[in-house]
Amino acid sequence: MKQVLFEEDGSFRVGTILADAGATFQVEAAHGKRSKVKAASILLRFDNQALQALMPDAQKLSEEIDPQFLWEVCGGDEFGFEALAKDYYGHAPSPVEATAVALRLHASPIFFYKRGKGRYQAAQAENLKAALAGVEKKRKQQEQVDAWAAELAADRVPEAIAAKLDTLLFKPDKMALEWRALDQAATAAGLAPPRLLARAGALAGPEDFFLRRFAFEFFPRGTGFAEVPPLTEPEGLSLATARAFSIDDHETTEIDDAFSVERPGDGTVRVGVHIAAPALFFGREHPLEALARERLSTAYFPGGKITMLPEAAVAAATLAEGRTVPAVSLYLTLDAATLDITATESKVERIEIESNLRIGELETRLNEAAIAADRVEGAHGEDLLLLHRLAGRLRVARGAKEEKGDRVDYTIRVADGRVSVEPRRRGTPIDTLVAELMIHVNATWGKLLAERGVTGMYRNQRGIKTRMEVEPGSHEWLGVSHYAWSSSPLRRFSDLANQRQLVAALGFAPPPYSKDDLAAAARDFETVYEAYNEHQRTLERHWVLRYLLQEGIAESDATVIREELVRLEGLPLVCRAIGLPPVAPGEKVRIAFGEPDLWDPSVLCRYAGK
Repeated sequence: MKQVLFEEDGSFRVGTILADAGATFQVEAAHGKRSKVKAASILLRFDNQALQALMPDAQKLSEEIDPQFLWEVCGGDEFGFEALAKDYYGHAPSPVEATAVALRLHASPIFFYKRGKGRYQAAQAENLKAALAGVEKKRKQQEQVDAWAAELAADRVPEAIAAKLDTLLFKPDKMALEWRALDQAATAAGLAPPRLLARAGALAGPEDFFLRRFAFEFFPRGTGFAEVPPLTEPEGLSLATARAFSIDDHETTEIDDAFSVERPGDGTVRVGVHIAAPALFFGREHPLEALARERLSTAYFPGGKITMLPEAAVAAATLAEGRTVPAVSLYLTLDAATLDITATESKVERIEIESNLRIGELETRLNEAAIAADRVEGAHGEDLLLLHRLAGRLRVARGAKEEKGDRVDYTIRVADGRVSVEPRRRGTPIDTLVAELMIHVNATWGKLLAERGVTGMYRNQRGIKTRMEVEPGSHEWLGVSHYAWSSSPLRRFSDLANQRQLVAALGFAPPPYSKDDLAAAARDFETVYEAYNEHQRTLERHWVLRYLLQEGIAESDATVIREELVRLEGLPLVCRAIGLPPVAPGEKVRIAFGEPDLWDPSVLCRYAGK
């Protein structure tokens, strides 16, 4: 029975000829598969061989053949594998021997060039030398890869990998030895590279991974600050007659805004809103300007923040208690009886900061009960009460609806590895006071820039879309005709740029920015601001899941938002509840949790009844 060795899909195969059509043959392989084989693909014909054993025997025999020896004895001319097999074995080769030589030639492309069906030619000496050097290099590289992978498998991080950690995690060169070692070890361990590195101690955990990823993308030169030239406080500014106080969380160091109340005794009240003025400490040519333009905003997240400006710059301009500092101020003259605004004035000046009130303490004094009693105890009590009344009138004037008192914000704090989730009801008297006065400042100064023909960065809102633009427009949801962020110049570049333009509009200097300058900044700010917020949401979700594990919370009440989407009660977490029956939005249900995945971060939520 005629049998053949043939080449198919770059591999050698053997089979029995069932039919001969001249140019093609029908061949049955040893395992029974039948196929059509072109005559040009047949390398060797033979009879009466045990086909199932032929290829394994030939493969074993070929492994004993030294390709270097074949190269040395084959000469420089083209040859067929059968002829070389005859010379190698010293007799007419058996099918197994001929096939063994064919396999060795086929598996040694650096020694032999393929010239046709079963025909080869020895590689030139210089080419072979270079190829062998390349093979040796690859061998040594693989040895290094294997050594690093072994260290990772033993939960040790090689120095070479530690030195390129962020690049390996977020923008790896898949050809680099370090990545090959990490990928090899991670595949062997059945883990994603970040989890393997965390197990080995290179990452503190998922939160470290998230922060590194965020910093790698948005802070390529690092989250720290290079040393900058000293800042000079502006001279020649008049001193305000008022003394101001601020309202902030106890962690806040970038104190951007403060308030003052003066009662001259003529039937009027003069309310001041004072904004820190970093724009007066450094100009557009200062290195801090480029830094602020690059970062565009302070990034906040549980357990930390990355500030837009270095600590020294913040310390110079912040409205800290006991300091007298430059500020850009908006003064509102009010009718003392009605609190109607009768005059408005914007000034650049110095203001004495009498105190920094902290929200935690202030909530015990400025609350619904104090408002109902028409009395706020303690420091600045009378002023706080007046400012709250003014805020209420401003809210009504812009047509805002009363905020529902059942909406809750959450503060997530991380200290010594433990997580706390602290709820805080929205729309408190403190929230109303601060929010309304900031809205009024941003609206007033946005309108002032537009009226004086000075370009600004506006936060415009039409329909459902809110955009940063250089053309003034309304903010429909807030109910104001102009809205230019100006109240947080220590934290946002938009506010810092608007402050420079505002100071120019007040007659201190030509406007430093062109429309093109601010349009480019507005586009960049939109992108960066959303990315910063997304990073904050990711870490908030991570720490909430850590809180579930920390407190051993297996179930929670939740409110149905729509379809399977529910909002947990007492936690800032929204999830999809598997198995939730048709339930009307607003109804209460019980949710059971699976094991949280802190790296995703996500948790499986199941409906557990009502």
